[in-house]
Amino acid sequence: MLGLIAWRLPQVAATLLILSLAAWFAIGLMPGDPVSLALTTDPRLTAADVARLTALYGLDQPLWTRWLSWAGGVLRGEFGYSRLFARPVVEVLLPALRSTLVLLGAALLLSAATGVALGALAALRPRWRVAVDTVAVLGQAAPVFWLAILAILLFAVTLGWLPAGGASDTGWPDEARFLLLPVTTLAVHGLAAYARHTASAMAEVLTQPFITAARARGAGGGRIAWRHAFPNAAVPVLAIAAVDVGALVSGALVTETVFARPGMGKLLFDAVMGNDYNLALLCLLLVAAVTMLATLLADLGQHALDPRLG
Repeated sequence: MLGLIAWRLPQVAATLLILSLAAWFAIGLMPGDPVSLALTTDPRLTAADVARLTALYGLDQPLWTRWLSWAGGVLRGEFGYSRLFARPVVEVLLPALRSTLVLLGAALLLSAATGVALGALAALRPRWRVAVDTVAVLGQAAPVFWLAILAILLFAVTLGWLPAGGASDTGWPDEARFLLLPVTTLAVHGLAAYARHTASAMAEVLTQPFITAARARGAGGGRIAWRHAFPNAAVPVLAIAAVDVGALVSGALVTETVFARPGMGKLLFDAVMGNDYNLALLCLLLVAAVTMLATLLADLGQHALDPRLG
């Protein structure tokens, strides 16, 4: 397992490096720049002001040179200031990252628990397999933004049970009301993969000789399912969890936009549109790092459950 960590961490670092370079050039080649935006908002700026701002933002230097300067600062722990918020980037990012991680964690737990339960039901009760597969296909096929809009129309507009978006000003437990719709929307899209793969994996394991032996020894259905079958079926399910985290991250950015939640989705959009290099790059790198580290944790879980993998 230590060998896997030693092998994967350099890959994560190299991927983040390449991603930062590609994103830097993509943002740098977009129309407009901070000085042009400043001129748009304040036409009274003089030529001297423009020259000073150009030098301040490093726009008089090539993109490659500016990226090297930025990367060197990041390696020293200096993430710079956000041009849009006039505050250190870390101060702007931390509240948004915390909000997004809460949304992701709750959606991942709900989708995994519900999906695994439905998959186990389909494997143990074959007559339920068609119904579970139908729910899984519909959940996987429906776009996240469409599910979010339907949830708002039904539970916020029509029934008035839950808020349509935003976040609570009073903290917990009122924040749970604001989280319920976005978390459920993300979980519905994610549980489909868990349900289908859990059903297939457990159905295969339940045909193995050691399950027949456990039944012959008088083991009950619940013990066979969760003590014997599920631990052996969990290896492919963890592989799905690694892929699901990436889908949840991208889905969370969309969901936060639809539900107007103050998370990484809106922050990243504002940073890119405002040519805020420091903020946009760190947002992208954090999103990528969360995805890759979650994949690494899923791989470590697979190796722990099945040492034969490595």
